[in-house]
Amino acid sequence: MAKSLRSKWKRKMRAEKRKKNAPRELSRLKNILRVDGDALMKDVEEIATVVVPKHRQEKMQCEEAQCGADEEKDDMKMETEIKRNRKTLLDQHGQYPVWMNQRQRKRLKAKREKKRGKSRAKAAKGLAW
Repeated sequence: MAKSLRSKWKRKMRAEKRKKNAPRELSRLKNILRVDGDALMKDVEEIATVVVPKHRQEKMQCEEAQCGADEEKDDMKMETEIKRNRKTLLDQHGQYPVWMNQRQRKRLKAKREKKRGKSRAKAAKGLAW
């Protein structure tokens, strides 16, 4: 549904508006930070997404955990990796991925059944005496 001409045009115009307003937003952000070294994070979050640098996150985690809890973290890890067959796209429980629609599922299932039918030879109907 998002492929209509109207939506394409609106998306294009929004992108151009972002480009046009980017310098203004940047200057506003710089002014906020320059005026007050301890600027309120609410003001900054209105303009930009605030992300803590990776090296800072690691330091904070080490201070909180004090390196002895690293062993506990390893024990607490869960295996969340889903094992999926590349050919059939089925996981270990026989489920398709959430992004796959019903038509694709039906097509793959029919393909699998067809292949399975070829490999199984039908039992010959003999006379049952």
